Amino acid sequence: MLSGRRLDLLDPSPLDIEIADIAHGLARVARWNGQTHGDHAFSVAQHSLLVEAILAQSPGRQERRLRLAALLHDGAEYVIGDMISPFKAVVGGGYKEVENRIQAAIHLRYGLPAKLPETLKKAIKRADQIAAYFEATELAGFSESEAATFFGRPRGFTAAMLDLEPKPASEAQRAFVARFEAIEAG
Repeated sequence: MLSGRRLDLLDPSPLDIEIADIAHGLARVARWNGQTHGDHAFSVAQHSLLVEAILAQSPGRQERRLRLAALLHDGAEYVIGDMISPFKAVVGGGYKEVENRIQAAIHLRYGLPAKLPETLKKAIKRADQIAAYFEATELAGFSESEAATFFGRPRGFTAAMLDLEPKPASEAQRAFVARFEAIEAG
């Protein structure tokens, strides 16, 4: 990693996880395999910020631990990249196992349980689906009906409420670190 840390993919240690490395990596990983409108890729860092913002706007979802988990929900992708779901299914369990190990190390590093409780996972998954719906319709060329088929039709949110502007990697990286620090500060 750029921090100088060495991360063992098969046995990742929470001590080798740095938020700067996560932010740097996620800001350079493109959502939708880069198949989006705009001069810049919509990064996983931006997606993570979007998921956390959606969750924070949801009634009863302002708990610090939940918001931190939402921001870090795709954290493992700073090392292994983002694959579209159909390809993950083809690759199979080995990919998921590595992803889960890295994600658990990230959680432990930042004071979250290695495996999130089901209620937290469900809340984050719903925010993730809302983000994916708007990313799909606003950035990736999906029709609203097609996106609704894959992600459900979001209620209580509009695209105008969300920051869906693809940004340069350095800007996405800074925003991710700033949001992390704000959540950590309480």
